[in-house]
Amino acid sequence: MAEDKTSTELPDAIPTMGRFPLLDRVSAPRDLRNLSVDQLRQLAEELRAETVDAVSTTGGHLGASLGVVELTVALHAVFDTPDDRIIWDVGHQAYPHKILTGRRERVRTLRQPGGLSGFTRRSESEYDPFGAAHSSTSISAGLGMAVAHHLRAEHDPSYRERNVVAVIGDGSISAGMAYEAMNNASVAGPGAGRLIVVLNDNEMSIAPPVGAMSNYLSRLMSSRQFLGLRD
Repeated sequence: MAEDKTSTELPDAIPTMGRFPLLDRVSAPRDLRNLSVDQLRQLAEELRAETVDAVSTTGGHLGASLGVVELTVALHAVFDTPDDRIIWDVGHQAYPHKILTGRRERVRTLRQPGGLSGFTRRSESEYDPFGAAHSSTSISAGLGMAVAHHLRAEHDPSYRERNVVAVIGDGSISAGMAYEAMNNASVAGPGAGRLIVVLNDNEMSIAPPVGAMSNYLSRLMSSRQFLGLRD
């Protein structure tokens, strides 16, 4: 899948510096973990605006990234990344993730030759544990990582077992590879104990999701129990 565009200049400055006071203070996820809930909400708004500004310069998959801004902030605030692993099932929804993980000054090189990848890339950052593109691979990759961490912790008492978070959408989760991964996770024993699957059920995909899983999620979203939890 081609993602690069011809370019002779790779901007490394941050033209929006000064416009977003909270985002300016975040050079890595650890910087946002002392923020209040209200500050995290403001940070999400600033992160959304920064993402729009960057993609308007480089082009790219804007909608997928805007749909996970709040989720990105929440995950990095709650989990101890990069020790805890976040795997984005759709790599091109990771633009906000890249901005928060020390790559803001290069975000306007997205998809340019020599610039940031339009997807997650292991060689680019320790915050990208898996090189994802599109799609349905996150749970399988996450299960392997979770089991590996567990096995290492069993043999090395000094090793802290890590959480592995797979973020997958309602369209991607209907693929066979995702079903296979969930099936294997159910019998993986303690090794899967740190695997967390976050379902981004936003009803957005290349084509409308169909089938039994989609129907079940629709019923769940409209159920009295779920609506009660939201209230």
